[in-house]
Amino acid sequence: MCAGVSDWLHARTNGWIALMGVLAFLLFAALVLPGQSAQVKTYSGDAGSPDMSFVYSPGDLYDMAEAYGEEGRRAYVRARFTFDLAFPLVFTFFLATAITWLCGRAFKPGSRWRRANLVPLLGGLFDYLENLSASLVVARYPARTAVVDWLVPAFTLLKWIFVGCSFLALLAGVVLALRKWLRRGGEGRAGAP
Repeated sequence: MCAGVSDWLHARTNGWIALMGVLAFLLFAALVLPGQSAQVKTYSGDAGSPDMSFVYSPGDLYDMAEAYGEEGRRAYVRARFTFDLAFPLVFTFFLATAITWLCGRAFKPGSRWRRANLVPLLGGLFDYLENLSASLVVARYPARTAVVDWLVPAFTLLKWIFVGCSFLALLAGVVLALRKWLRRGGEGRAGAP
């Protein structure tokens, strides 16, 4: 199944699709993220946010929910079902198409390395799982949400691992595709009169 998803991405991603992903990500980062960051700062203050944390405990999550106050908790949940429905989609589209396009240039068909395009899909999946579970815990506060309150930090950690690995794969794809392109250009020049 994974190979099929990867192959599907390779069959449908060209330079224009990858460029659309880059532009969508840059526009979202320039036009939407600053306003969202300001809004988060308003309700979270110095308490932080599960989305921007790397490692935290269920106790830390409840402390954040307490610090937000009732209005802040409503704003947090609302943001998970507006902004955070779009952002994982945008960054996943950007990373998956860019990595797919670069790996298509760096590796021959059939290479397992071309499946690096699956890593961003896992990052996006864990981001959605984090958003859903964190929203449930924050919305139910002060009631405790057993099990889910332990899943939220796990989903957050997995999200950051896969998003970080996606950016590493993107960087590696740039380097490898550029290296292959330079070698091909050098071979062409060496044979020229």
